[in-house]
Amino acid sequence: MINKKRIIALLVCAVAVVFGTAEAANAQGRDRIVKTTSSQPVNAPQPAKPVVVTTGSSRPTLTTDIQVVRGTRNDAAWEPSVQKTASTSAANVGTMAATGRTAYNASTSIRLDNAIKARYGIPYRYGSTGPNTYDCSGFVWAAFQEAGIEFTRASARSLWSQSTPVEGDERFKFGTLVFLNGLGHMGIVADENGFYHASSSKGITYSPFKGYWSSRIVGFRKLNVEPTAK
Repeated sequence: MINKKRIIALLVCAVAVVFGTAEAANAQGRDRIVKTTSSQPVNAPQPAKPVVVTTGSSRPTLTTDIQVVRGTRNDAAWEPSVQKTASTSAANVGTMAATGRTAYNASTSIRLDNAIKARYGIPYRYGSTGPNTYDCSGFVWAAFQEAGIEFTRASARSLWSQSTPVEGDERFKFGTLVFLNGLGHMGIVADENGFYHASSSKGITYSPFKGYWSSRIVGFRKLNVEPTAK
């Protein structure tokens, strides 16, 4: 009996030792699991990237003034849609006259310059003599009428036959007529650089001789009339 009791006691101790070891192992396993789950998951959503606002621009800065046409020419708020680009103006026409750079006398040249500027930017219309539209010969006729040089309204071809040819430096005096496009177009010389005319695309404007018009010039002429005092 004693031996059996001792054997049983030993068995109980052994079982206790086994269960104790297993419990310790389980405790260690639970610790490891807790440590693993406390870390960030692999597929956690990432924080949004900050939006970078660019203040600069690669586009060129607009430097040309925009002109707005308001109403019609008879309105007080009317403004030309085309800016004058020629070097000739009323301020320097007097100087040009003093040096012989105009086709007519100083007072006539100033009136002609003012008449051209007053019509600058007005649209083109075939056969029209103003005041709200002009064709090429209609513009020339109206400007010269206002300057005191009177003649019968006629086509560019007719005015060619009624005027006197000029050569050399005389061609580039302000007020000289220039004929172009096989006598189908005409304008008023500003200086050696360009001329004023009624353009079908731009209206009353200034264009340089160099470039497009250089090969289209037929000749230069002066009207066979004398200016009247105004």
